[in-house]
Amino acid sequence: MPGTPDVVLPKYRTVIFVHGCYWHRHPGCRRASTPRTNSKKWEQKFERNVTRDQSNAEALERLGWRVLVVWECETKGQESLEAKLQALLSS
Repeated sequence: MPGTPDVVLPKYRTVIFVHGCYWHRHPGCRRASTPRTNSKKWEQKFERNVTRDQSNAEALERLGWRVLVVWECETKGQESLEAKLQALLSS
């Protein structure tokens, strides 16, 4: 399966990726900082990660899967995570 999803729900044809905010560049998240040393190298690395994530999601969608992303920072509170997952799965 493209991208090796963290959770696969075959009954719902849904996959869930749990992305680290730093490595996958969660927009607007304070954890998505860029190191000050060698910043150009890091920006290229992060850009490749984001591009790869998008390609994997598109490939899965072409195969008929629904792709959901849960960000690392969203996993901190069990109740809020549960509400997010219920909202995503019911849509």
